[in-house]
Amino acid sequence: MRILSCTWVVALVAIVVALPSRRSNLVLHEKRAMEPVDWVQSRKLEPDAVLPMRFGLSQSNLHRIEEMLHSVSHPSSPSYGKHFSPQNIVDIFAPSDETISAVTNWLVDSGIAKQRLRLSASKGWIEVNATTAEVEELIDAEYHVYTHPSGAQQISCHSYSVPEHVREHIDLIQPTVHFLHRVPQPDQIQKRSLGEFGKLDAAIHGGPKTNGKQVTITPSLEHCDEMITLDCLRALYSIDYTPQATDKNTFGILELTPQAFLQSDLDMFFANFSPSQVGTSPTLVSIDGGVAQTEQQGFNFNGESDLDLEYAFGLTNPQPILLLQAGDLVEGASFNNWLDAVDGSYCTFEGGDDPTQDGIYPDPLPGGFDGPESCGIIAPPFVVSASYGQDEGSVTEAYAARQCAEYGKLGMLGTTVLYSSGDDGVAGNGGICLGPDGTPSRRGTRFSPDFPVTCPFVTAVGATQVNPGSTVNDPEGACEQVIFSGGGFSNFFALPDYQATAVTSFLTNHPPPFTSAQFNNSGTVRGFPDISANGANYVVAVAGEFVLVFGTSCSAPVVGSMITLINDARLAAGKGPVGFINPALYSDDFADSFHDITTGGNQGCGTPGFTATEGWDPVTGLGTPNFTTLLSHFLALP
Repeated sequence: MRILSCTWVVALVAIVVALPSRRSNLVLHEKRAMEPVDWVQSRKLEPDAVLPMRFGLSQSNLHRIEEMLHSVSHPSSPSYGKHFSPQNIVDIFAPSDETISAVTNWLVDSGIAKQRLRLSASKGWIEVNATTAEVEELIDAEYHVYTHPSGAQQISCHSYSVPEHVREHIDLIQPTVHFLHRVPQPDQIQKRSLGEFGKLDAAIHGGPKTNGKQVTITPSLEHCDEMITLDCLRALYSIDYTPQATDKNTFGILELTPQAFLQSDLDMFFANFSPSQVGTSPTLVSIDGGVAQTEQQGFNFNGESDLDLEYAFGLTNPQPILLLQAGDLVEGASFNNWLDAVDGSYCTFEGGDDPTQDGIYPDPLPGGFDGPESCGIIAPPFVVSASYGQDEGSVTEAYAARQCAEYGKLGMLGTTVLYSSGDDGVAGNGGICLGPDGTPSRRGTRFSPDFPVTCPFVTAVGATQVNPGSTVNDPEGACEQVIFSGGGFSNFFALPDYQATAVTSFLTNHPPPFTSAQFNNSGTVRGFPDISANGANYVVAVAGEFVLVFGTSCSAPVVGSMITLINDARLAAGKGPVGFINPALYSDDFADSFHDITTGGNQGCGTPGFTATEGWDPVTGLGTPNFTTLLSHFLALP
């Protein structure tokens, strides 16, 4: 993502408008999600610097997303499968005239001339260029310039407030509290090191793990406890289906640059495990300059994409696959970038990409993508698998809520969105936990859930393993080799109706030995994951050699492949895609569709973590799918 400097805020104005103080009427709206590490607050921002302010207006009917999503997703609903159209989504959620008037009148009454305001084409944002002095008085904020030892600079305020009567009409205001915590060094930019994109506190993290061992292939079901192959997965989950409607079906795999596949790796894998697919490539969907780069090679650059495509292609053969490659080689991308690409309305008024979290395009940096932002360039695929995430505590609740609502809208349109649940057990990226204030801290002891996987409108996928010495006919356990399946409870999102019985049963019948100081044990918040699949010892061709790979990065595309096959069967039968699957998965009718996982845990934060047990648990969710049974249930629905 782009590193902000102060160059875009140093424009001077001749006159600084003095506003009458209204701070006594303001209430806190947002505060910074986590304090900067290694950044020094060097000075106050100059009062006459100009800030490009954007006021994100509250959308209509957001309180009805779960209701409307259930109407097309719950198996007992009479309108199951009758998904909404894109225009329906725009019309239902557009901000109201009352909201537009309330925010406009507040700004004008505060001394900002109406002719300075600009309403976005879709009525979702009000924009105005204002001086620091104006903004600080308007929202009771204090902007500072922060400097990193590398010399990079950016601005931020710790918190901001709005009038009580306006608060309900505003989602978020930018630029304000959001802060870019990572800084790429010049040599990292040149090399496009994964370290820039995946290892620091607030960064997107993703990518499987490896134990570094090269393997000699011995394809046999007798060795699935030591190396997972396509045949192991077919045996574990009863996958026996050949697609019939590939021309109607769509399956998307998300990759964030610089992660990229190598065709030679795909062919090496196919030659050993799926010979008819040698030469098969994904259909590249370039989002904001996304490119399947080949200059930087090795596990850190090719591991994720090679893994995703080799197993997705192998399990869904001959289904074509869309490679959603997001971000250029200079700036990269985040989750909002791919959401913009599949939903133009989100791009223009619902999203509001944040420069501290998302790629902002056109990219003015040398070598950056200088084309227009990728807005609505493709229809949402029926299934999207994403093996990336970030700590929930690294974003503000407003940012998370706005993005989560978009996942709900994709479900309303008929798309299944799957995210891997993380590889650090109950801890956040890199094993970092939360401090008492709920922000990531190296000394923290509170469990740190991931995002977007905690959004109740995505399907969260955890990881299991064939236990050492066991076979594919024996029960799996939670993954405890190299990685620990991410799981726990959100600190942001309320408990969805579809999950209420399962979560309540777990907390009542298997109460964890932890206090409210360690996790949100209120029983009123979203639990994750929803389901799991194997995530240990995958045989993957990476950079010209076979290696063993571990992680929920393995399990997400496997579940995505199974849902793609289910969609194929429905399409062949003249029906539509399943869309959001969670209400069905948790329903009584689907209870026999899973292998319950009752052993293993997901340690982290100095604890053993949660323990897998009967029924749903925050380690492996409902368990692993029995594809044959799952297919029969979904085929029986309208």
